[in-house]
Amino acid sequence: MNNKARWFYLLPYVLWIGLFVITPILLVVYYSFFDLHGNFTLANYEKLFTFVYMKMIASSFWYAFLITAFCLIIAYPAAYFITKTKYKQLLLLLVILPSWINLLLKAYAFLGIFSTDGAANNFLEAVGIGAQQILFTDFSFVFVSVYIFIPFMLLPIFNALDKLNPALIDASRDLGASAWTTFRKVVFPLTLSGVKSGVQAVFIPALSLFMITRLIAGNRVITLGTAIEQHFLVTQDWGMGSAIAVFLIITMVVIMIVTGTRKRGVQ
Repeated sequence: MNNKARWFYLLPYVLWIGLFVITPILLVVYYSFFDLHGNFTLANYEKLFTFVYMKMIASSFWYAFLITAFCLIIAYPAAYFITKTKYKQLLLLLVILPSWINLLLKAYAFLGIFSTDGAANNFLEAVGIGAQQILFTDFSFVFVSVYIFIPFMLLPIFNALDKLNPALIDASRDLGASAWTTFRKVVFPLTLSGVKSGVQAVFIPALSLFMITRLIAGNRVITLGTAIEQHFLVTQDWGMGSAIAVFLIITMVVIMIVTGTRKRGVQ
């Protein structure tokens, strides 16, 4: 294929990335250097490192870590179980199906489930515990977030486990390794790429959640996503909102670099 043909096929992708990825990022960076009155300033970045915003950043990372950790704890055993069954495709379909439903609809469904007269409290009353305040709590926020992100953690781990050569596991067991040692020394290291992909797919979007914090947590949980929404839609301070967005973009890039898979050359 000559250079002209290559550029012909490449042009749509270059235009798409330039218009809908690079240009928006450049606009966000540009607006981050202006205050509420349109004056050039570095105050937005100075304010970003004050106690209030650093507390918000720490809170965002903490909740993103919790969501990612719970997703990993649930998804890894589930993915391992699916690889061992005869009904892989059916079970994967059941895992993927909830992700086809609109996020807003799922959030409203949990509003009903966790409400005072919802299914969760009806169950607690039936077992003698009594109705509890479930909605608008940290628990409900983390629970719903984990439910939403589980497929994004499970699928890459499943792919890594499914490609794992069973002969390696058999060899480890034949050499006298226990099941735990085999998992720790063979299975997990060889599926680490799937874990990293799952962490990227969950941790990065979990940092910028805002709709679930509004509906499920009732603004009890403040994240970078809710702060950006607040500055753009309520206070109209686009500069501060853009500065937070720039910090979030840089953080996401760093996470992708740290959790990225490095290919080793052939020795």
